[in-house]
Amino acid sequence: MKNIELNRILLVAVFLLTFFGCTSLDEEILDESLTGSGQAEVVSGSIAPAYGMLRQVWLHTNNFGLQEIASDEAILPNRGGKDWYDGGKYIAVHQHLMTPSNALVGDTWTQITLCLFRTVIAQEKLKVEAAKGNTAAAGALNEMIAMNAYLNMMALDNWGLIFKKERSDAMSEILRGQAAIDYLESQLLSVVDVIGTNNGPGRFTQDAVRALLARLYLNAAVYRDPYGTPNFKKEDMDKVIQYTSSIISGAHTLSPEYFALFNDNNNSNSELIFSLDQKGLLQTEHQRWAYWSISGDQVPRPEFPNTRGTDAAAATPDFIQTWADAYGSIDQAEADARFYQKNTIVPENLKDLTGVNPTNDADHYYCVKATNFEIDRGFIRGIIWGPRKDAKGNILTCSDGTVRIYPVINKRTSGANLSYVNHTLQVDFTTEGSLHNTGYRFSKYQFSHTANDCCSYSSVDLVLVRLGEIYLMRAEAKLRNGDNAGALEDINTLRTSRNARPAQTPKALTSIDLDILFRESGFELYWEGLRRNYQIRFGKYEGTWTGKNDKDVHKRLFPIPQKAIDGASNLEGYMVQNQGY
Repeated sequence: MKNIELNRILLVAVFLLTFFGCTSLDEEILDESLTGSGQAEVVSGSIAPAYGMLRQVWLHTNNFGLQEIASDEAILPNRGGKDWYDGGKYIAVHQHLMTPSNALVGDTWTQITLCLFRTVIAQEKLKVEAAKGNTAAAGALNEMIAMNAYLNMMALDNWGLIFKKERSDAMSEILRGQAAIDYLESQLLSVVDVIGTNNGPGRFTQDAVRALLARLYLNAAVYRDPYGTPNFKKEDMDKVIQYTSSIISGAHTLSPEYFALFNDNNNSNSELIFSLDQKGLLQTEHQRWAYWSISGDQVPRPEFPNTRGTDAAAATPDFIQTWADAYGSIDQAEADARFYQKNTIVPENLKDLTGVNPTNDADHYYCVKATNFEIDRGFIRGIIWGPRKDAKGNILTCSDGTVRIYPVINKRTSGANLSYVNHTLQVDFTTEGSLHNTGYRFSKYQFSHTANDCCSYSSVDLVLVRLGEIYLMRAEAKLRNGDNAGALEDINTLRTSRNARPAQTPKALTSIDLDILFRESGFELYWEGLRRNYQIRFGKYEGTWTGKNDKDVHKRLFPIPQKAIDGASNLEGYMVQNQGY
């Protein structure tokens, strides 16, 4: 018996090392709300590793990139034949031709499972403290249960499975389909009525758990039958309406300025329900969602000359066409405040670039205080303007010390015959379509005023759940229940709430159906890592778009990484590859 038990323990240990990888559970404290001494230190030391690692889960090279590039929203070609190829992982994911060895899929798996393991460790520690009467530990325990469910729901979205793991020294039980739904539901219901309500958007609260329950019930039909036609049950939709209504009737409010949701001070925006809390104090606090799509020739924060874009993902022409189809002859930038916000105000006498080029434009600039310069937001189209550097890398300035703002020179693609960065609509996997300037760019997030480079020390929260999505979920549940009027009311409340710039406030719709609702979800939630989930639920994921023709329903789920299959090879039947791979 001792040998059998020893072998079992060794198998568990080998699997954990292979499957979860080696990781330090030490993590810097997130913010002042997690610091303290004595019992408070035990609490902060337990939950900080999980909350801190969530930033890694949502990196552009992990889950964020996986969700965006797999959808019809974003595309990432091999820029100029030299940048962002990365073994073809982004191209394969976009084309739905990924294999079990795809690094984007594998890295996302690793980060999600590592973070899951940290929540298990945290729960073990917090249960001990809570049993001693530590109320703070009891509250934090509820947060880690919610965090575990949140991460498992990501795994269910990505691979059609979850990991039920009650103790760190026990083997995870893999659940799929209804069993997975039941487990996630039980976990979330166990905390929804007892979890804190005032933790702020950087930690799990009652409304965040309610939002997860709404997501679970809304996607339950897909989780039950990931390859078939979803059967949306009325009882599920009723629960979506129940939990979204409880949030909508509460303290959160829709933001009149859409882009304020993604600014430096967004932590205090009442629309945010759950976010990656960032104070601009830690290197791990990143602004990758801001820099990933922007031109590498742009300097978005001239007070920090090292800030830049990276010329990676761009919007597909197909996704931009959904906006054009909705607004017809009216430019979408004028029709919808969510599409564009003008921040770089070029004087009228400089706008005409006829006869102007990088060889003769030395005096074609205007001056602005460095800290006042802001790039445009939303979708960036055409020729962009920004700071310029001299041959030594110094920002060119005006006589009063302010910064010169020029048309930005395209140094990455135009070669000896320099031209300006001109973001064109067409972007694809051809040589011409892959040039660094091609594609309209996502500029949803502000470049932080605390970040001194392209990536780190950002004070902009990364938004994971907000009230706008809650309205969309309730509208969808109402529509699937046959309540068209109620769905239309919710969508129009959402559209017309973005009224900080009255001339660009989206007008109320006169009718609603599932196609219009799907379109509206794209307008509201683009560049937030949710498009793939919506495409699958609305039956759009097997469609054709730029660079993608595969129609295999099995690609709704990603392949389980080969390293996970190999790591569990001694456990017969434990880790089974998803169909179609």
